[in-house]
Amino acid sequence: MKVLILGGNGYLGPHVVKALEPYYTLRVTDINDIDTKHESMQIDVSNLDQVLHASEGMDTIINCSVLRHDRQLAFDVSTRGSYNAMRAAVEQGMDRLINTGPHFTIQGDDYTTYDYEINPDVPPHTSTGLYPLTKGLGQEICKVFTEHYDIHVLCYLFLSFQEHDNQADGSDVNPFTVSWRDAAEAFRLGLEIDLNELPSKCEIFNIFADLPHQQFSNAKTKRILGFNPQDNFEQRWHKKSQ
Repeated sequence: MKVLILGGNGYLGPHVVKALEPYYTLRVTDINDIDTKHESMQIDVSNLDQVLHASEGMDTIINCSVLRHDRQLAFDVSTRGSYNAMRAAVEQGMDRLINTGPHFTIQGDDYTTYDYEINPDVPPHTSTGLYPLTKGLGQEICKVFTEHYDIHVLCYLFLSFQEHDNQADGSDVNPFTVSWRDAAEAFRLGLEIDLNELPSKCEIFNIFADLPHQQFSNAKTKRILGFNPQDNFEQRWHKKSQ
């Protein structure tokens, strides 16, 4: 399988590349220069022509692109970029795309202030910040495409990442924490799953470790994708009594 990675030199992208490179042919793209042994292209995801060009000959797309700090750029990358990725996937006849975003793309303040065991199938209540709004619009665009074309979208929700060997740190881990390597492994699972096993053509998954907080639920991700996080930071949340 030939995989196009958008935002491959950003926050999460390099970890995804590392997880996938033993199994797939990768084309890594980013708006910045990329130092990689794989085929690479410097593109702007807000430019449809560039995304279409980058997708030529590829079998699927993973969209890790993000920009948070500027209103116009955030919209161009997180919202317009999602549209461009879906356009490219449809034009190339791809059957799946993996999109990414923060958990408050779907599970915003209305949920996190009051609720417990929040699953990824709740009706979307996006938070009101720039980041969640632009990502929420992008995810809605992905969903609309699945309603009109023969393509599946898997949306992965994240929040907090940790190094897998950072077990002895005395600080707490929040309820949506995952190690970089477990997060990246979820993408391999998403590329391998039989699409007939998905409940619908647009599915959302919480990606985080098995933690005791239970504010959120990753049961769906484990049941459908076979996600089995190996880094659960036990030393961080087991406290010895004095």
